[in-house]
Amino acid sequence: MSPRRGVAPLRRAAIVRATIRCLARDGYSGLTMKRVAREAKVSQGILHYYFRDKRTILVAALETVAADLDRRVAAAQSRGGKDARARLLTLVEACLRLAVEEQAFWIVFVEFWGEMMHDRRLREINAVWYDRMRRLIGAVVAQGVRAGLFRRLDPLRAAAVILGLVDGVSLQLTFDPSAFRVPEAARFCGDAVMRYLAREVP
Repeated sequence: MSPRRGVAPLRRAAIVRATIRCLARDGYSGLTMKRVAREAKVSQGILHYYFRDKRTILVAALETVAADLDRRVAAAQSRGGKDARARLLTLVEACLRLAVEEQAFWIVFVEFWGEMMHDRRLREINAVWYDRMRRLIGAVVAQGVRAGLFRRLDPLRAAAVILGLVDGVSLQLTFDPSAFRVPEAARFCGDAVMRYLAREVP
């Protein structure tokens, strides 16, 4: 029997959150449907109703952490300034904070990236997600170019550079939170981004 309609989304979300905890604790190699069911406090039959196998549940975990990152960035930007500089700096800090405040979320990214190297479908999913991120960041860069705040450059190429910087520092914070504090990391990442985008002096 299928779960009741009102219960289904909540139960599915609880299963995905349990998967994130399992990935953070045991990695993808240690992830089993049995462990997820136990962590989520559901039967394996219920688990298989929502997810066919551990690969599909890994994709759901990635979608969940990506959506959470989107919400954090949007919330932070709604509280900050509206010009392109402020929006980019807010995005950078929100990503870095996630690496420290929700370390399990970045571990999901790492586990997904490891698996996608051997799975074409996962690489396609990752490519779509990164394309969307580059377009979102690129739109902010283009806003800054139009406003005369940034030099003229390809917004998508600039977005790729910014995303690479944020990913790299976020991973360092995930691996070693004692390396530097988030405000310090946000400051030097922000400085690097602004220097890269700065208008050329005649």
